[in-house]
Amino acid sequence: MFLTDVDGCLTDGGMYYTAEGEAMKRFCVYDGMGMVCLQQAGIPCGILTSENSMIVKARAEKLKLKYLYLGVGSRVNPDCLTKLQAAQKICEELGITLAEVCFVGDDINDVELLSKVGYACCPPNARPEVKALKGIHVLKTPGGQGAIREVTDMILEGRE
Repeated sequence: MFLTDVDGCLTDGGMYYTAEGEAMKRFCVYDGMGMVCLQQAGIPCGILTSENSMIVKARAEKLKLKYLYLGVGSRVNPDCLTKLQAAQKICEELGITLAEVCFVGDDINDVELLSKVGYACCPPNARPEVKALKGIHVLKTPGGQGAIREVTDMILEGRE
């Protein structure tokens, strides 16, 4: 299974606001195609984010992702599920273990899950605490500019 965080991974981590206060995010189409290709190869994909964003929901729907957890791993709301708990729920549903999961994360609320999955990745713009994790694969491509595609291509090449 392939899971990713949003801000800093699927996006450049920036938050864009209109004069009316509406937030906007920029996604890389290459990342989306990578996730579509994984799904076509039979690899389930999902998003785990602390944001509760309709923008992310719309992106997940466009990519036809089966797994979307909004508002998880939030330091603002400690009563919510952690990203690890969300990933474990998905693993139970699929009958797999965390060792069969690739997760891309970039910030401190991703550390717990990154340290438990079989293949942990982060973009080069990740926080130093994330890049310092034992066994993490630091990608060459920044978040929001094709980092996810870099990982999905590696996974697909490994399956062939």
